[in-house]
Amino acid sequence: MTIVAVVYFSESGSTQALAREVISGISTVEDVKVMECQIEPWDMFEGRFDNDEFMCLLDNTDAIVFGSPTYMGGVSAQFKAFADATSERWDSQQWRNKFCAGFTVGSCLNGDQTNTIQYMATLASQHGMLWVGLDIAGGYNSVGLNRLGCQLGAVGHNPEGEVHRSDLDTAKYLGRRVAIIAKACSINLQAL
Repeated sequence: MTIVAVVYFSESGSTQALAREVISGISTVEDVKVMECQIEPWDMFEGRFDNDEFMCLLDNTDAIVFGSPTYMGGVSAQFKAFADATSERWDSQQWRNKFCAGFTVGSCLNGDQTNTIQYMATLASQHGMLWVGLDIAGGYNSVGLNRLGCQLGAVGHNPEGEVHRSDLDTAKYLGRRVAIIAKACSINLQAL
């Protein structure tokens, strides 16, 4: 069975709303198991991410979808602490050939959310992971997906604390896309 993990931090609930839509999209694909892995305050010890069980779960997945709110033009400190803790896996390239994608939300229409997604793509690349972006033109398709036009991942906007419906639908689409690709390709990649 193909396993996809959704790893995210959410403070206000907006990133969690996107995460739940990503999970919903993954769940539409048969024979794909999804694991919700929320970064919690108790995962931190003296400012560092410290949850080995959490990391071991991720070692046994075919794909990981990263999620973080955009704070001051980048990932949250909590997500960054998680990313820093992956360095042991980076050294041995434990996550190479896993698929990866990302999502974020910010309070401003152009709140530098793309920087957050670019950070996640760089993190994935350092691990030798295979990045999955969106395959829909920004704001132009007939069902209104990718409203904000970020091809690298699902980007949301929550000016009044609620994520726009189109952004939630885009997150669901991304989750389904990752699950389909991981399911179709993971068997072949294990041979590399």
